[in-house]
Amino acid sequence: MTQLTDAEVAEELTRLPEWRLVGAEIVRDLTFADFNAAMAFVNRVAEKAESAGHHPDIDIRWNRVKLALVSHDAGGLTDRDFELALDIDSLA
Repeated sequence: MTQLTDAEVAEELTRLPEWRLVGAEIVRDLTFADFNAAMAFVNRVAEKAESAGHHPDIDIRWNRVKLALVSHDAGGLTDRDFELALDIDSLA
């Protein structure tokens, strides 16, 4: 995987309005009705991530979920991060 340029990252983010660039990662925060709903969402994300062979950092705080994506092996953001972000958006 090739690391994207700053311009490519900015372009990709236009397709993902719920995501933002934080440092070298793209991040999305979601809020659910309760802990069970948050966990159900996280489990759906886990299935997509496992299928993609690419795993987000996930922070769960009761009904809030924070997801962060970066391709550590490429040293930054790649197409793989944005593809998984789109898949995650389809689950939200």
